[in-house]
Amino acid sequence: MKQRILSWMLPRLIFLVHKFLILTIRWEFVGEKYNREQAPYLLSFWHARILMIPYAYRGWNGSVLISEHRDGSFIADAVELMGIDSSRGSSTRGGARAFLEMIRLARSGKSLGITPDGPKGPREKMQPGTVQLARKTGLPLRAVCYASKRYWRAKSWDRFYIPKPFTRGVFIIGEPVFADPTDDEKSLVMFQASMDEVQQRADSYFVD
Repeated sequence: MKQRILSWMLPRLIFLVHKFLILTIRWEFVGEKYNREQAPYLLSFWHARILMIPYAYRGWNGSVLISEHRDGSFIADAVELMGIDSSRGSSTRGGARAFLEMIRLARSGKSLGITPDGPKGPREKMQPGTVQLARKTGLPLRAVCYASKRYWRAKSWDRFYIPKPFTRGVFIIGEPVFADPTDDEKSLVMFQASMDEVQQRADSYFVD
């Protein structure tokens, strides 16, 4: 019974926190904001920075890959409350099934969203599965990261990032990066560099 109550309450609490931070933070956008005319792409963001992503991609024609671990079910329910579709699976559970589903969605014209260091790390390290997904779908990777002038960091494996209310925030949106058709290692390096760049720009945006 407790588990059922928690499963119902936690996604709604996440949703309310998300809405509260939208209303109390003055957000800026650097880079090409989402619009429905954009060609499909592979939206990539670190696991620690998933909380505010749905705000930047309201009405997004895409689906986010979320772990089948228990914490993933809370996140999936929360992002769906925020209007974002999800597909379930990871490198450790349901990965092959989710991979095929993501390919099917891409072929139907949808964008895809992933946390390339999820569900358990290493933190902020691009994994080969992202390269494989980019190659199979033909979609470019588009890195995105947000930061705020004041924030908390959790003591979780990913040091989850929580913006503080009543401050300023920014989303940094990178340029599309296509995977090399023959060199996975080169693609991995390019994708990691793109993720590192948007994070560095976001984290330094409010540094005096």
